[in-house]
Amino acid sequence: MTEPVAQAADAPETISGGHLVAKALKAEGIDVIFTLCGGHIIDIYDGCVDEGIEVIDVRHEQVAAHAADGYARITGKPGCAVVTAGPGTTDAVTGVANAFRAESPMLLIGGQGALSQHKMGSLQDLPHVDMMTPITKFAATVPGTERVADIVSMAFRECYHGAPGPSFLEIPRDVLDASVPVAKARIPEAGRYRASTRQAGDPAAIERLADLLVHSEKPCVLLGSQVWTCRATDDAIDFVRALNVPAYMNGSGRGTLPPGDPHHFQLSRRYAFTEADLIIIVGTPFDFRMGYGKRLSKSATVVQIDLDYRTVGKNRDIDLGIVGDAGLILSAAAQAASGRVDNGAARRKEWLEELRAVETKAYQSRLPRQLSDAQPIDPYRLVHEINEFLTEDTIYIGDGGDIVTFSGQVVQPKSPGHWMDPGPLGTLGVGVAFAMAAKYARPDKEVLCLFGDGAFSLTGWDFETMVRFDLPFIGVIGNNSSMNQIRYGQAAKYGDARGRVGNTLGDVRYDEFARMLGGHGEEVRDPAEIRPALERARESGKPALINVWVDPDVYAPGTMNQTMYK
Repeated sequence: MTEPVAQAADAPETISGGHLVAKALKAEGIDVIFTLCGGHIIDIYDGCVDEGIEVIDVRHEQVAAHAADGYARITGKPGCAVVTAGPGTTDAVTGVANAFRAESPMLLIGGQGALSQHKMGSLQDLPHVDMMTPITKFAATVPGTERVADIVSMAFRECYHGAPGPSFLEIPRDVLDASVPVAKARIPEAGRYRASTRQAGDPAAIERLADLLVHSEKPCVLLGSQVWTCRATDDAIDFVRALNVPAYMNGSGRGTLPPGDPHHFQLSRRYAFTEADLIIIVGTPFDFRMGYGKRLSKSATVVQIDLDYRTVGKNRDIDLGIVGDAGLILSAAAQAASGRVDNGAARRKEWLEELRAVETKAYQSRLPRQLSDAQPIDPYRLVHEINEFLTEDTIYIGDGGDIVTFSGQVVQPKSPGHWMDPGPLGTLGVGVAFAMAAKYARPDKEVLCLFGDGAFSLTGWDFETMVRFDLPFIGVIGNNSSMNQIRYGQAAKYGDARGRVGNTLGDVRYDEFARMLGGHGEEVRDPAEIRPALERARESGKPALINVWVDPDVYAPGTMNQTMYK
């Protein structure tokens, strides 16, 4: 028998490509990857074990990508998903696209056939980089093992160019599996390959904003997702209080001000956008959610603050645009205005009272439905019960169409960073993945996710992943056995006789599904049982699904007002 050849005592220390990936992830502060296994990527797992990075394996690659997106939103650090080549990578495309539109920093690493088999038709070979380029800030192939850690770090750096977003890397199998001398591999040091991205804005523009604020009689501000992205909560609160400006919040900006705060407004936004003389839009594009800017008064002075220069003034002319960090800009504007003898705060008392009256009237007109005892359950009653159930430590996630549109009017997170929704791509199926990321990153928080039954069906099998990794959360399914947001549009356009084509689902007992997978499950038909069921789910300490049967023949106002049906 031939004896194995012993490695020479003076042979250089070597490291594999997969272990270089793990070292680069560790340098970025990554403590978990979300993944679905494949032969192309297993050396990354081996490296993660050595570096102390947890591997959470899911049942669908879309979930892995959504979880990386959700992790970034919760932690402020980039998320990471690792998938195999071909269908593994294409399955993750939706999650990457969602992160791209939502400005969420994450890295997707995809496998690829060996370089030695390039263009030979290797297993699962596809042009991943070509497919990912339009929906990422950076997409590349790692050309050699020596460059692995270097290019991983480069991809993370690109996530933060302008407004944040996703990056993609494909790493060929032989690049990952090969080992190279450590001395030949560039391994960037933690904290030494990225600079601060916080830009304070043009000082002259900030002075002009302060001047506009001082002379405004009826200002308002919309605090969008970038307020949370920039971790600008305190600066935003100081701004609205110092200058006595009513604030509206959307996206991840929800929760910046707590419910009941005198400057927190929600139901009077359309009125404010019509009557205000100064409208400040922070970290929100003029996309479909804003009527492409057409919902703002033509006579108002409009100011837009954004991390991305390309977003400012897109779809609607503005009077002042400032590019930079929301917190730094709002803080600087408040400070500049505070130096004036009269910053205008006192004379806005009547304006806030006017808006509060509109707010109160809208709330009172809807309250009977929020308290309705009707069966099937009015969706307003369901979201009202959820809102009353939330605590300051409950992260709320919305994953659905019509049912989540109802919740957007009623549910008010009690703390900043405690609201998650897909973002402007409108992706259904993010809920379980976001809950997974949120509970992993913040085990001290309660996580509650409201699903539409159609949305849950897309990625619901990863409820089992939540059970397997002991990640308890409260799932509520507003079940109307329909894709009701689409159903409304079809009935409105083609008549009731064709309103059920392609949008009707089975009457599924999702509570039984939860129990089958080892979680807690309950069915609710009586609105009086919603709160007790929520309490029992909280006390169960398990992943839970409460299957609430809601009236299929009522629609959210937002559903009925969608411009695509006009």
